[in-house]
Amino acid sequence: MYLKLVEPLNFEQEDFLRGRMNVLLPDETIIDYKSAGEGNMNVVLRVLTQKQSFILKQSRPYVNKYPQVAAPFHRISIEKAFYDCVSKEKTLSGFIPKVFDYHEENQILALEDLGEGKDFSGIYLDKIRLQETDGIALMQFLKVLHQVTCPDFPTNSEMKKLNHEHIFIFPFDKNSSFDLNQIQPGLEDVASRCRNHPVLSEKVAALGIRYLSRGNHLLHGDFYPGSWLKTGSGVKVIDMEFAFLGDREFDLGVMAAHLMLAKTQPSKIRDLKHGYGLEGLDMPLLSGFTGVEILRRLFGLAQLPLGLTLPEKKELAERASNLIIYGEK
Repeated sequence: MYLKLVEPLNFEQEDFLRGRMNVLLPDETIIDYKSAGEGNMNVVLRVLTQKQSFILKQSRPYVNKYPQVAAPFHRISIEKAFYDCVSKEKTLSGFIPKVFDYHEENQILALEDLGEGKDFSGIYLDKIRLQETDGIALMQFLKVLHQVTCPDFPTNSEMKKLNHEHIFIFPFDKNSSFDLNQIQPGLEDVASRCRNHPVLSEKVAALGIRYLSRGNHLLHGDFYPGSWLKTGSGVKVIDMEFAFLGDREFDLGVMAAHLMLAKTQPSKIRDLKHGYGLEGLDMPLLSGFTGVEILRRLFGLAQLPLGLTLPEKKELAERASNLIIYGEK
């Protein structure tokens, strides 16, 4: 029987947590039960007892923030597979929450509470800064993650297809009904120039095919500021439901794109890339993925709280297009 986690806590949910998941002791009392963050893709709740606190995360057959957008119901199982794969790697275990329990039928994960930290979404409006130590830590996370051997990791094909649609198709659709002028007057014209560029369209399609192919490296799959958490014990990484085996240039490209969207100096991005190690990387592929992520955030459904003027967006769109077409480094 499917149990939907909702607020406020009801007796059915408490009985479930106490009897069917290994998270509550017989003598524990739930003191508080509330949302933990926005939970764009999934429902995320914080449970507080007199002895502990923990996080409950549940997927639904749609995107939590956009219920009209269908999404694979079993995506929490991918996150669980990710934790299973990397939990024994000492460096990575310091970045991710511990798994307390998992209920497959209801797609619920019970996770360690990393505290009342905030993600790094504030960098877009310069409300918070990505400190050098944070950037180095995040790059170290990726460097170690991409060396993890996990050949039997699930294909995650349903989530990849969903992501492919929102990264490589929807933002470049000439017949899109999504009115970008409602986001910012004049933005529709900027998008139209990119959508009607035949070479750019061809390159984006090729990158999309590459994204859908199975690669050799375990990826986070959505490595952007909303997945980085600033806590009292350092930077943490969350939300692995998009994980898959692919090209490591994708994770790196997404990270670089968001630093550019946040007006971070390109020299800092280069420094971080060198911290990762450029040997063996396909630089044109990295540039291509960077450019596509920038354009999809400018023209796609998953909009960000960007502090960019229209001329700045136009300039950034041109820069992103050049990264895709010419493979600039």
